[in-house]
Amino acid sequence: MKNPFKFGSVVDDDFFTDRKHELSYICGIMDSENHLILISPRRYGKSSLVLKSMKQIGRPYIMLNLQSITDANDFATRILKAVFKIYPKEKLKHLIANFHFVPTVTSDLQTGNIEVSFNPSTNGNVMLEDAIMLLEKVSSANKKLIVILDEFQEINNIGKGLDKKLRAIMQLQKNINYIFLGSQESMMEQIFEKKKSAFYHFGQMMRLNKIPQVDFEEYLSKRLSTLKNIEYKELVSEIIKITKCHPYYTQQLAFQIWDLAYREGITKNLIDESISRILLLHDFDYERIWINFNNTDKKILQMVCSDENPLSNRQLPTSTTFSALKRLMHNGYIIKDEKYEIEDPFFRRWIINYNGQ
Repeated sequence: MKNPFKFGSVVDDDFFTDRKHELSYICGIMDSENHLILISPRRYGKSSLVLKSMKQIGRPYIMLNLQSITDANDFATRILKAVFKIYPKEKLKHLIANFHFVPTVTSDLQTGNIEVSFNPSTNGNVMLEDAIMLLEKVSSANKKLIVILDEFQEINNIGKGLDKKLRAIMQLQKNINYIFLGSQESMMEQIFEKKKSAFYHFGQMMRLNKIPQVDFEEYLSKRLSTLKNIEYKELVSEIIKITKCHPYYTQQLAFQIWDLAYREGITKNLIDESISRILLLHDFDYERIWINFNNTDKKILQMVCSDENPLSNRQLPTSTTFSALKRLMHNGYIIKDEKYEIEDPFFRRWIINYNGQ
């Protein structure tokens, strides 16, 4: 038997957990003239959800992660490479011949890979404008292109004022649906909800929450019930209690439990043994992260690990605490649901063990 749990990469088919309502909603937006803004913390499954919806919709799409893009030149190059993968090369060569700066396009006959490059001295913003306008030219009314821009909160780190340039072009395009993904809620709200922002109300806002407990319990039960001599119902309850239905960490813990039970024949203390294995595996990474925190951040994290509200604690000035919380949330270490929590439940356990709490 193969381990029925998967984490750390895009999931599909049997590994995909529910999200039927969200899938239907995304498909509905893409079937309209509107754009979608999808926000959630990291590792909640945004990419898996969107790619699953692309499979259902069946229209051409390209997907770019803005965190990996360095400047406008790089952005333009990646757009062209993505477009070359799905549209006839001869048609595209004719269209890019009209660019302000014509790129060099080469193809590897053995692998089929396309390489695109511009002269480094050319104006990156002009190249990007040409690339964005190309998207409209290759699209059509009956088979509209879908453009997915992941980690869109990074847009102005790529180039100052780039948001205004993109909005000026995108708002005139008729045969494209855009999907903007973001993991930094406050930054995404600044971009799409602030009146003075270039992308103010540019699309339909959607926030992706944790998978409902009842759906996750059903998903876990179905897969853990295949193990012999295991009280899977108790395991499911404990897993949910520890991970609080976080998609990534729930899959990670379930994967480790299944592996210990099926491959090593362990039937007792599966939860504790699985967590110990995970902590051992990530011990070096967790320690490296911890020693790079300043003392204020360490105190805040320890408070949160103790289920204490840092803002109610008088050890630090309120302004200092607020700034630290904002910083830790921005960097993905803390999330706020009903209260402040450590995003990674295993890192929380490591902090408690490391500090003897």
